[in-house]
Amino acid sequence: MAFMSSGTGPNPKPHHSAVADAVIAPDSRTERLNTKAAGVIGLAVMCSRLLGLVREQVFAALFGGGAAMDAFTAAFRIPNLLRDLFAEGALSTAFVTTFSKTIARSGDAAAWRLADKVATMTAVVLGVICIAGMVFSAPLVSALAPGFDPEKAALTALLTRIMFPFIVLVSMAALVMGMLNAKSVFGVPAMASSFFNLGSIIGGVILGYWIDPHFGPRALVGLAIGTLCGGALQLSVQLPPLRRLGYRFRPDFHWRDVGVRAILALMGPSVIAASTTQFNVLVNSMFASTLGDGAIFWLAIAFRLMQLPLGLFGVALGTVTLPLLSRLVVAGEMDAFRSELSRAMRLAFLLTVPSTVGLMMLAEPIISVLYQHGKFNAFQAAQAAGALRFYAIGLAGYAALKVLVNAFYALDRRKTPMLVSFLAVALNLILNWIFTFRLGWGHRGLAFSTGCVATFNFLVLYGLMHRQLRGLESRRMLIMLGKTAVAAAALVAVCAASSHWLLAAWATQAFWSKLISLLGTIVTGALVFGGCCAVLHIEETDALIAAFRRRLRRTG
Repeated sequence: MAFMSSGTGPNPKPHHSAVADAVIAPDSRTERLNTKAAGVIGLAVMCSRLLGLVREQVFAALFGGGAAMDAFTAAFRIPNLLRDLFAEGALSTAFVTTFSKTIARSGDAAAWRLADKVATMTAVVLGVICIAGMVFSAPLVSALAPGFDPEKAALTALLTRIMFPFIVLVSMAALVMGMLNAKSVFGVPAMASSFFNLGSIIGGVILGYWIDPHFGPRALVGLAIGTLCGGALQLSVQLPPLRRLGYRFRPDFHWRDVGVRAILALMGPSVIAASTTQFNVLVNSMFASTLGDGAIFWLAIAFRLMQLPLGLFGVALGTVTLPLLSRLVVAGEMDAFRSELSRAMRLAFLLTVPSTVGLMMLAEPIISVLYQHGKFNAFQAAQAAGALRFYAIGLAGYAALKVLVNAFYALDRRKTPMLVSFLAVALNLILNWIFTFRLGWGHRGLAFSTGCVATFNFLVLYGLMHRQLRGLESRRMLIMLGKTAVAAAALVAVCAASSHWLLAAWATQAFWSKLISLLGTIVTGALVFGGCCAVLHIEETDALIAAFRRRLRRTG
């Protein structure tokens, strides 16, 4: 799907969706945020998140929620953090920003030459990092999981060594995704991570069974190899659409280029800013490794569930917004920049607030329905639910940050998120110590600290962006938040009533009865929340409802 009249490369006329009709004025000549594209990305990312959920469900049922999955989760986290840092973090953001501007200023040919240089550099640099990581996997595990006993640490080091090449595969996949997004191709890149999950599930389970039919710790080697299969699939499925756009990769070692320097200049502060986030994750993992078997995996499960609505709304809006905001800056349309940024953040809040309420109030039955199978027992489910409730506190902040941080990069204000992230590191350390050890909240304290830090990050960056743009439609934001709070209160009442009657005995309730009760609560809560938003005439909701009515009339 495409942005409206970007004027860059192949851009077939899209079939307008109801959402797109709702937010794009027919006579607008200015580029605007196409929420049809955001919707496509959101659905694709949701598919990936659901498959990721299935992946963890399968692994939890086969191995339980104890030491074995702690080892696998910690081993996968090491290359995965590097992916977040380089591939889907600093490199991806810097590349999309520069690549989009190169297309707007110099055309496709110059942009493809830049892509050759960056792809070559990425493969070489990350290849070296991969080899070093494989060689020094044991010291890495000792440093990042100091609470592991020798047997658990040795297993983690072996799995880390196997999975380290994943960073090269997924980094190249993220680079290809950036090229496609900059050319307004969103569907296939967003679906690519679904292929990673499919490859890791199918390949991991088959190989794990072949190694150990009883799925003991040795079978985790099969899961590690399956992870590499998934990474290869994630890259390969994106290559055909990139080829159709006219791109043919040619290795290019001439890295002394204006575009490459621009990307590296963006990446420097971005890497530092992202590294502080990853440092927070590593610190949380180090804390969790000292809390006994299972804590790392419980936190991973809870974070995965929080990422479902984050992937559907926050990531989708952030992905569509970055190229758009970059082009608006190039065109000098700062009023449109302010308007589109503000609208994206309002949408992020409107769409994630009900998810926050639902995850917090229904955490136990949700975890029980999804994970309490096979070797994953009721105690482990309760521990994961406790983490989910605290993680959900930061969901809205996370979603809005996906949009807001990209706005700073589009404005070349790359140092601002970096400096704010330094404060976040200090705050995370302090809150971890207070909540986990001082107050004795264990792994729940780590989740709560993460939510608080995300909210703090957003509030500080919002204030700075408001000052930068001399206004950010804050009055409209506050009005929308006030009305959303009223609708959320109605949703709280629905969840509380269900917890008192339908899900009162969820711990002993039969699976199908519990599932039906939970689904009924979710559907009823969504209808009540949406109805309240309509009655309160929340601007975005009114536009969506009117657009869906028009779509239904056209379909009829």
